[in-house]
Amino acid sequence: MASSKTAAAVGIAAMTLTVAAQAADLQVRHRFEQVGDVKVFYREAGNRNAPKVLLLHGYAASSFMYRGLIPMLADKYHVIAPDLPGFGFTEAPARGKYAYTFDQLAKTIGQFTEQLKMERYAMQVFDYGAPVGWRLAVAHPSRITAIISQNGNAYEEGLGKGWAPIQKYWKEPSKANRDALHEFPTPASIKWQYLEGVRDQSLVAPDAIELESFLVARPGNAEVQLDLLLDYKSNVAKYPEFQAYFRKYQPPLLAVWGKNDPFFLPAGAEAWKRDIPTADIRFYDTGHLALETHGAEIGTAIRAFLDKSVK
Repeated sequence: MASSKTAAAVGIAAMTLTVAAQAADLQVRHRFEQVGDVKVFYREAGNRNAPKVLLLHGYAASSFMYRGLIPMLADKYHVIAPDLPGFGFTEAPARGKYAYTFDQLAKTIGQFTEQLKMERYAMQVFDYGAPVGWRLAVAHPSRITAIISQNGNAYEEGLGKGWAPIQKYWKEPSKANRDALHEFPTPASIKWQYLEGVRDQSLVAPDAIELESFLVARPGNAEVQLDLLLDYKSNVAKYPEFQAYFRKYQPPLLAVWGKNDPFFLPAGAEAWKRDIPTADIRFYDTGHLALETHGAEIGTAIRAFLDKSVK
């Protein structure tokens, strides 16, 4: 009798420790990783031995955009969401001491994944996070287990009318054309990007808008953002290279798209079917930052996709 009670007590204690460990894994931790001269801020949750998921944000956002998604994945996946240089809480050198280009952002984030020993991972990309992610995939295709794109473009037909003044700047990068975009990295523009195309604006958290507005408005950051706008033309030039990667490697791909996005049109998501016939393309009646209004619905779709695609 005594031994059975002892065994039961040991079993209960072990179960308690397991539950405690699982609860600890679900907690989101906020960390920094020094990558060269960039101190990368990132959010992390999940068991480090679990399959890895890299979440790459875009404009106008930071890893904060994934605050609701991370807990939906962390019970089964090791989730990492960094802030890109020039965004969020990542500490990067001033303009002129660090090249604010998409090649450089990809180099920094690529080194970040290696330092965190992310040998294989699924990735979710959004907006600017997409061309960073595509570069990572092209450089190391064997590392990518699956792709989720939330309004992260790779096709010219996906570029909306909102790009017109930016494309003019690409063709003629004069001071006048740069000055014409001075409203882009401002709180008013960021608020518009969060709300444009949204049917129920009460679903958009005002703290998200305020946080990103504050971070983008930091001294010197407007010029960084205009540099990245100019360099975005390098992404369009690489679209054929990115598309060749999709055709050759056929990564499992889920596109979850705010169909009212003024920058990235539904046609950009539908185009994946040309290169990846099995791509799962889904549209939501919302704008650019679809997770703000459809987080639960999109998160459920992402979780099901990862469970099916990542072993």
